[in-house]
Amino acid sequence: MNKIKIFIIFAIMIGTLQTVNAQESETERILKISDDEKIILFAGFSIAIIAIFLFLARDIILRKKTTYDKQEHESKKDRTYEKYHSDWGDDYEEVGKRGNTKQEKEFREGLANESLPDYYKILGIERDASAEEIKKSFRELAKKTHPDKTKEDSEEEMIKINKAYEVLSDEKSKEKYDRYFNAN
Repeated sequence: MNKIKIFIIFAIMIGTLQTVNAQESETERILKISDDEKIILFAGFSIAIIAIFLFLARDIILRKKTTYDKQEHESKKDRTYEKYHSDWGDDYEEVGKRGNTKQEKEFREGLANESLPDYYKILGIERDASAEEIKKSFRELAKKTHPDKTKEDSEEEMIKINKAYEVLSDEKSKEKYDRYFNAN
């Protein structure tokens, strides 16, 4: 956006300089503008108006579709009731604010496919468990299910436990997971 602002200011300055240079003498004070200068002024102001329009309409142009937009609802014909009496707008993500990390994409896809696992259940802990409780539970489960310890084919279960610990041990990942899991 800063480039657009600089460009607009630059166009206005050029237009002003063109107008000032168009005066031939100080005694007459008659503004004489050639055809080339008129074209330059018109183009400059046209670009400025288009830039202002695009700046004001940027949210409409770049808006991402939400889950509400993708679903078919009878109330879409009259959105005013939904707008003020529902929480459909809570999942609206501002342009540029949506998390595009690999992990968030995985959470969104799991939520859409209804295959987002309950990591708390996998580790056998409560939702309000502290970091120490998460770590303790992970270590106990790892000791019990590790393929080297059990001599069984428990690699699949160990992968689930590792993934659950990876997500829940990191505060930011845990916060993102809780947000997506609660949406389910």
